[in-house]
Amino acid sequence: MIGKGYRLAATTPLQGGPAHVAIIMDGNGRWAQSRGRPRLFGHQAGAKRVREIVNACPELGIRYLTIFAFSTENWKRTQAEVSGLMTLFRRYITKEAQALLKEGVRVRFIGDRDQLEPKLVKLMDELETLTAGNDRVHLTIALNYGGRDEVARAVKRLAHEVAAGQLDPEDVDAETLAKFLDTCVLPDPDLVIRTSGEARISNFLLWQSAYAEYEFSPILWPDFTAEEFGKIVEKFSGRERRFGAVPV
Repeated sequence: MIGKGYRLAATTPLQGGPAHVAIIMDGNGRWAQSRGRPRLFGHQAGAKRVREIVNACPELGIRYLTIFAFSTENWKRTQAEVSGLMTLFRRYITKEAQALLKEGVRVRFIGDRDQLEPKLVKLMDELETLTAGNDRVHLTIALNYGGRDEVARAVKRLAHEVAAGQLDPEDVDAETLAKFLDTCVLPDPDLVIRTSGEARISNFLLWQSAYAEYEFSPILWPDFTAEEFGKIVEKFSGRERRFGAVPV
């Protein structure tokens, strides 16, 4: 059992496992409502679960973990829930910053920051700067993120360079576009997990997950333990990934 806090294990990594795992953390609201509690109670429980999953990464050979915290579509939720989530994000960053730094976790945020409140953006910037020298686990938090929005923003930046004469349109290909994405410094995910039993990708890492393996777990996110995480990662190691080719 992995303990509390960001005490990252130093055991032998699982061979053949994914280097980069992305997770759609779904089911917080339903978990809370099934207990007669408000949805924000579930989000608070879900935030605590993140710590356990980050802890599990080193022993599973996972260097990159990307989590879907808030989508561009989540603004459609009630004002009370959105406001509560933004408060939760601020508290999470403030509370966990020093532990993440101490345990070698580098934190990045992806998504459109323009719509977020300045106080939260400031905390995000500060956490990225604080942990920039870490390299043990790379934790990327998708906040106000949407796959289509990311691609649209990338194309806009690319178009500006073309218009400025800094980029020849004939040189634009898939590799070029990838350099303008929020994830340009990250490897593509090998495995994408969605909890709560929903079998859809919800606009998450659309470009990057072109050849990722998918796993849809029926477990609600606040109940998604490190042990369950390990089972899915171990299952991944037995899959054959052909990337469009035919084995000979």
